[in-house]
Amino acid sequence: MSQDDIQNTSEMPQDSPAPDAAANDGQPSAQDWQAQVAALSAKNTELMDQFLRAQAEMQNIRRRSEEEVSKARKYALESFAEALLPVCDSLEAGLHHQEQTAEQIRAGAEATLRQLKSALERNKVLEINPAAGTRFDPHQHQAISVVPAAQEPNTVVTVLQKGYLIADRVLRPALVTVTAPK
Repeated sequence: MSQDDIQNTSEMPQDSPAPDAAANDGQPSAQDWQAQVAALSAKNTELMDQFLRAQAEMQNIRRRSEEEVSKARKYALESFAEALLPVCDSLEAGLHHQEQTAEQIRAGAEATLRQLKSALERNKVLEINPAAGTRFDPHQHQAISVVPAAQEPNTVVTVLQKGYLIADRVLRPALVTVTAPK
């Protein structure tokens, strides 16, 4: 606070004259001024204390948020990694058995694929696999080629590679062929 601010706050308008002011021709006495200065000084001390406490609280909040963000970044993949561990265990178990028929290998691969898809879904990784005839969406699909087809223009003909979303954000667009516009 500058000296001018202190002087401006001490020149507060008087709504009603002090009791001694009537005796001094409407002018406040030195005692009245001292009481006002003491009251303003106490209020200033109180406000300064509140300001310092608020400032300390803001620093604590900032520090705690930085720690939380740091921990979130550090351990963001923890739940995803935990979901993938059973998939890894299944693959290792499948490789451990030497004498397997083609049907057993296929059944094990399908079970492992189901585990993997389940782990991805639990972590909000969803497939983009548009059906034939679905309207082409450049936000989720990437057209690899345009082919003439007997279906509506600018629609998906085939999916060459599935795409994936993670929490409504495209992780990888689906690679598709699209019908030619007419």
